Amino acid sequence: MKPSLTALDHLVLTVADIDGTVAFYTDILGMTAEQFTPKGSPPRWALKFGAQKINLHKAGAEFDPKAAQPVPGSADLCFLTDTPLADWTRHLGNHGIVIEDGPVPRTGATGPLNSIYIRDPDCNLIEISTQGV
Repeated sequence: MKPSLTALDHLVLTVADIDGTVAFYTDILGMTAEQFTPKGSPPRWALKFGAQKINLHKAGAEFDPKAAQPVPGSADLCFLTDTPLADWTRHLGNHGIVIEDGPVPRTGATGPLNSIYIRDPDCNLIEISTQGV
């Protein structure tokens, strides 16, 4: 039998400023910050949402093993939401976050999406999407 994958457990973002990233993803995107200490390693930070998490690496002080070229601002992430995009637009505007594009129709892993695009503090592209159009 050929091996197969079932889900994405976590991903790693290399960031310039851990505190600024944690503030953005918790205050703006509603994720939960969690500090954890892997065995034999110093404490690290993760951002949790749903059944997933984003581990954070400080640029220049990444944990091994790591990506071949870990740099802030290289990610393009799409997050799903049940909150209407009009509510997100209002929320983002209240926090001075610029919407770069959208709402626009897109195609996601399981079907149509309606999406808006913003940038995080490292200029990673963040897509916030509702399923169905």
